[in-house]
Amino acid sequence: MSKYWSQVVHGLTPYTPGEQPKIANLIKLNTNENPYGPSPKVLEALRGEAADSLRLYPDPNSDRLKQAIAEFHGLTPAQVFVGNGSDEVLAHVFLALLKHDAPLLFPDITYSFYPVYCGLYDIDYQTVPLTQTFEINVDDYRVANGGIIFPNPNAPTGRVLALSEIRRLLDANTESVVVIDEAYIDFGGESAVTLVNAYPQLLVTHTLSKSRSLAGLRVGYAVGHPELIDALHRVKDSFNSYPIDRFASAGAVAAMEDVAYFDAMRQRVMASREKLVDAMQALGFEVLPSGANFIFARHPHRDALGLTTALRERSIIVRHFKKPARIDQFMRITVGTDEECEALIAALKDILSAT
Repeated sequence: MSKYWSQVVHGLTPYTPGEQPKIANLIKLNTNENPYGPSPKVLEALRGEAADSLRLYPDPNSDRLKQAIAEFHGLTPAQVFVGNGSDEVLAHVFLALLKHDAPLLFPDITYSFYPVYCGLYDIDYQTVPLTQTFEINVDDYRVANGGIIFPNPNAPTGRVLALSEIRRLLDANTESVVVIDEAYIDFGGESAVTLVNAYPQLLVTHTLSKSRSLAGLRVGYAVGHPELIDALHRVKDSFNSYPIDRFASAGAVAAMEDVAYFDAMRQRVMASREKLVDAMQALGFEVLPSGANFIFARHPHRDALGLTTALRERSIIVRHFKKPARIDQFMRITVGTDEECEALIAALKDILSAT
């Protein structure tokens, strides 16, 4: 610590992202990246941006990208906000829409960036326990609040909340914003984007990092009522007027427009997930139902940290969460290619067979 730090910095506990190890012949199943590359049209668009125009600032409004996102979802550009990855979008959401006198509500087991944002912006919050089967019960959120946020599918559990339950929550919670973080929705479940025209308090966030294979470009967005979007623009333009650079914008537009490639790749991942679940269950693992591009699994007789360590020794990286205690025996495993998943299963068979 330094005497030059502000009081805010002294009190922060930053988010810890998934490890990015530099190991030869690594099978990397710890950060939920897509195992397949982006659309060839994305690469073509990126090459087209490598020009003299890079000396100019990008469009501060990202109009082309907003239009592409709006067309994909059947909305208007006024209902779209874009940012430098969904984490930046969420950061603006917390400050613009979720900082109130009453506490913000989110699950006790969920995306661990949420309490970090609350610490950064001095937002009071309360966690709502998941059920014994690690599900979100919307009736538990029917209390006074300054806002509600949760991922759907939830992370790191992967469990999906039905759209009918989200609608029931929105019908009961009309006085504060409800944010549905849909980073993984394209791999299972129904998107709440279809509800934004009916519920002015609903904001839905998406990322291009997962289902569109653009984690390296950092593009995310939110959709909702124009009044909610205006609040996000007020924060963004007080922070960074140019969050989306020319490369990111061009690549993201191409990704949103290539619907056929997007559909083919997400279907491929979902098919691999189901094969992986079957193989894990055959080894005796309990695997939670997943609508994401990862699974959450535990073995009834083997310690999760020990399994994670043994896999690492075989150059296979999965993610283990030490806290909270309810999930310390689970591993979160990204769905890789079929070949990567087969290598994982072979390694687990070897580990489990050892005395």
